[in-house]
Amino acid sequence: MNPTRLAIYIILMAGTTYLIRMIPFTFFRKKVTNRFFKSFLYYVPYAVLSAMTFPAVFFSTGSVLTAGAGTAAALILAFWGQSLTVVAASAAIVTFLVSLL
Repeated sequence: MNPTRLAIYIILMAGTTYLIRMIPFTFFRKKVTNRFFKSFLYYVPYAVLSAMTFPAVFFSTGSVLTAGAGTAAALILAFWGQSLTVVAASAAIVTFLVSLL
């Protein structure tokens, strides 16, 4: 790769990362008091993490069927309030067992 092009990519990435972190401090000088906006900001990290992770789950195995079975098992166990370790291990086991079929 061309070193000049690599340097441009790194500078753009650093600038973008800096802007994402700087903009909230610039626009929100006072404490946010609006209940709707506070609620919106509270759920943004969860929504972004879900949007980035959930589609990748279905392509993590060679088959959408096995990935779907593991995801279904994880969602059911998480809904029942199981711990993260139990949910992750169970999803992996269900995915493995479905792949054997």
